[in-house]
Amino acid sequence: MDLALQDLGDYVAGTLPEEVIKTEIVVDELIVTIRRDAVVKVLSFLRDDINCQFKELMDVCGVDYPEREMRFEVVYNLLSLTHNNRIRIKVSTDADTPVPSVTGVFSSANWLERETWDLYGVFFSGHPDLRRILTDYGFEGHPLRKDFPLTGYVEVRYDDEQKRVVYEPVKLTQELRTFDFLSPWEGVQAVLPGDEKAEGDT
Repeated sequence: MDLALQDLGDYVAGTLPEEVIKTEIVVDELIVTIRRDAVVKVLSFLRDDINCQFKELMDVCGVDYPEREMRFEVVYNLLSLTHNNRIRIKVSTDADTPVPSVTGVFSSANWLERETWDLYGVFFSGHPDLRRILTDYGFEGHPLRKDFPLTGYVEVRYDDEQKRVVYEPVKLTQELRTFDFLSPWEGVQAVLPGDEKAEGDT
């Protein structure tokens, strides 16, 4: 299987040398890293080329690496039913640089790109309807970014007196606790109560 994936990676890199940055096989999966502005060209090639036939876009997702200059990766997972192959395409971007939308290549990318925009804040240029899809319209920020606070900014609840949903600043009912897992009162015990009886029987 690795040889077939290696041959496919070499074929894609050899056919699109200006667009492909690198190919690698990780855990029996072919990963191709490409230039951001070439994503439409590369995905069109992978869909239409007779040796590829990746007709199904299974997923588009984001990954956040805050320590990198280009902190976001957009990952496209493609499936070829004809050749029974999968391929993963990666592009890198930052918070200000848009990634070209691939909705013209795969119509299924519409909601997937909206989800990536909503959760990570990666902008897709040329998208026909780029708006939030999982969070509320008034939501602030992008919740899957690593710098997004765990508590969020506001909490939502239904107010019975006002008969509507209200937004309020987050109120923690308990102070943040740090647990000492070595303490006999808080941690998981290596020896469970009653085990000392079993030791005497052996």
